[in-house]
Amino acid sequence: MLKKSLVCAALIAAVAGAQAQPAAATPASKAAPAKVSATQKALAARVLKAQQPFLENMAAALVQQPAGQLMQSASRVLQNMPADKREAAARDVEADARKYIGEVTPLAKARVVKLAPGVIEPMLEERFSEDELRQIATILESPVYIRYQSMGPDIQKAMSAKLVADMRGEVEPKFKAMELAMSNHLGLPKPSAAAPGAAPAKK
Repeated sequence: MLKKSLVCAALIAAVAGAQAQPAAATPASKAAPAKVSATQKALAARVLKAQQPFLENMAAALVQQPAGQLMQSASRVLQNMPADKREAAARDVEADARKYIGEVTPLAKARVVKLAPGVIEPMLEERFSEDELRQIATILESPVYIRYQSMGPDIQKAMSAKLVADMRGEVEPKFKAMELAMSNHLGLPKPSAAAPGAAPAKK
């Protein structure tokens, strides 16, 4: 029952988010100028094509967000379950979340690629001249820029590791104090002495 409710809630949240996004962007697309040159349209399409990986990543993040929120809620429920059932339930919940993400992410990526031209291209055509669009397209299509952009995950990973290591001594006592206080407020068992960085690794 818990598994079914988690998956249903995730799907509802994802659908609601997907429906809200195009609605918010509609007014901007209606404001497109009456006359747009063929060159502007072609350049706007080039810019959009270069941004497709970013749009797909955005769609994937939208899919993962409700799943992550439900996993957090599920973890609180799991804490109150009998120890002999907790491990199996945790595996089932994680499997449900992975299944949801695996099934919905490709759909969201395909849909964002389909919807983007009608939303983003009119905005580009309205706000940038032919020369400006040409400059943007040239930058986005540059092999050097593409290589720099591909460093994003490595930069994030390196900086996250450095930040955690640098702040651990200051943050860990405060984290443990907060965790203990919350446990006392909720009447939960005293938390184990796990490091703060260990929790996100389960997601």
